[in-house]
Amino acid sequence: MSIQKAFILGAGLGTRLRPLTEVIPKPLVPVWNEPLVHHVLRHCQQAGITEFAINTHHIPEAWEKQFPDGSFEGSQISFFHEPQLLETGGGIKNISSFIGDSPILIFNGDIISDIDLTGLIEHHIQSNNIATLAVKSNGPSCNIAVEGDQVTDIRHSLGVHPGNHQFTGIYCIQPEILQHIPSNEKISIIPAFLELVKTKQLGCYNVDAATWCDIGTLDTYHEVHASSPERNAAGSFISPLASVDENCTITDSIVWPGAVIEEHTSLEHCVVYSSTPVSGTHKDKFL
Repeated sequence: MSIQKAFILGAGLGTRLRPLTEVIPKPLVPVWNEPLVHHVLRHCQQAGITEFAINTHHIPEAWEKQFPDGSFEGSQISFFHEPQLLETGGGIKNISSFIGDSPILIFNGDIISDIDLTGLIEHHIQSNNIATLAVKSNGPSCNIAVEGDQVTDIRHSLGVHPGNHQFTGIYCIQPEILQHIPSNEKISIIPAFLELVKTKQLGCYNVDAATWCDIGTLDTYHEVHASSPERNAAGSFISPLASVDENCTITDSIVWPGAVIEEHTSLEHCVVYSSTPVSGTHKDKFL
């Protein structure tokens, strides 16, 4: 038995990534010259995932434009639109028809990582857990309490432990978790997790060896590009679908598809995300 289905959480507003997310949903923001969600989809495919569900809310037409035939490199994508945001728990409950009676991989749509998803899936399948979280023993928010390969508390909600691991936003669930999520309600997945902790059915899988980045802020968006060996000699990522005139200087910057950079423009540590022509000298700006 394995897992062939994955749910990518794509409905969030991406407020911490504004102004970039004012024009496009966060998982469609370009990373290394292609949408972030493309990296997520391929990562899942490498672990044997063949069917995807993605929830939408903010600028849903952008998803239709990106995936006009509802597929990605041979894998089918089912979209579940949320007129009102349902959060993580409500979003999972809303795709009950997609889950059916199969286990499923859940992947936050703003995460880029090389986590061993095959190892996570195998660990989950071999356990008696209803859910298994991929966790790291270090990170910016270590509020998951881990003992052995079980989670014993989350955010100190049960008064057991304040936490010693970072939740990566990647996890496996059995369909039985749906019993712990109310219908038609905006709710986090955390209350369901806490119910599983009480019955010792919330496991964890350590991924300390992996790289992991939550591209949730403008700073981390710049950082994930600055650390990539794929950047050009000037430290920039310029989309082949951008228009860049001659005699421009572009360093440590990110230029999106459709951007127009006029002649003699100088950019340093900028993100050009709109189609409004850019000229002049700019540093540390979003244009």
